[in-house]
Amino acid sequence: MKLKNTLATAASGFALLLSSPAFADHHQETAVAETAVVEAKVATPALWKVADEDTTIYLFGTVHALPEGLNWYTGPVETALTGSEELVTEIIADPGMASEMQALVMEKGMLPADQSLRGLLDADQAKRYEATMTKLGLPAAAFDRFEPWYASMMFSMLPLLQQGYSPEAGVEFSLAKSAGEAKKRGELETVEYQLSLFDNLPQEKQIEYMMETVDQVDEIKPLLDKMVGEWLEGDADGLAALMNESMDDPVLAETLLYQRNRAWAEWIDERLDAPGTIFIAVGAGHLAGEQSVQDALTARGIETTRVQ
Repeated sequence: MKLKNTLATAASGFALLLSSPAFADHHQETAVAETAVVEAKVATPALWKVADEDTTIYLFGTVHALPEGLNWYTGPVETALTGSEELVTEIIADPGMASEMQALVMEKGMLPADQSLRGLLDADQAKRYEATMTKLGLPAAAFDRFEPWYASMMFSMLPLLQQGYSPEAGVEFSLAKSAGEAKKRGELETVEYQLSLFDNLPQEKQIEYMMETVDQVDEIKPLLDKMVGEWLEGDADGLAALMNESMDDPVLAETLLYQRNRAWAEWIDERLDAPGTIFIAVGAGHLAGEQSVQDALTARGIETTRVQ
């Protein structure tokens, strides 16, 4: 499995795990003041729409965590959200989510009392794992109670936060702030469903994924910088080449990307039956490459039009 797979799947989990109490704790403990370097001449992230005679649905690809100071909320994106009646995201990260997440993590993300994460690893894996924990400034036992999938997400995100990325600067937080309290909110999935996507992966697959992340933790931030650069320029094909098209693990791709894309296309198809204007914001990888949401809509006879 390649690092691109790791980031693609991590991106699928960002919306959920950036709201996790455990993640927030580790973020606070380890984040340092470094600035991420992302360059783009023109900030024109891709925006599509689906429309019939009385319904318009905008599709906007997001990056769940970004460096501070990127000015992307302008032009057609701002106009589309302002003119929409409802903002729909993968999940709604509201103040009540913390307690729900805590309960669900205790239910789904924790190992049995007689097991530990490092106890699931062979000697070589444990050595590499502990070296990465040291590199990230964490105690070797910090994730021992968690299942491998949860530790994988932490390994994917902590280097980004330590090097200048922030969920508060991410697209979902920014869109919610711009929408304000008056605009209706909706979600495509639930917290429990997103957790289950990872929790239901076979343990062998979880460990494989975690060790891939462990071994290439130094490469995560530079690659995401490139992905964000493609996103800022609105280059969906370039983003797909970096992210989705190089995924060589069919289980992860189907579970975390493709089946969700088809489900969201079904949601959009059904929503077109009611009048109104909706702004949907989901991880950018879902709107790029083969088997994207747009491809799933095409299979249903629904045309998407590029707005920006």
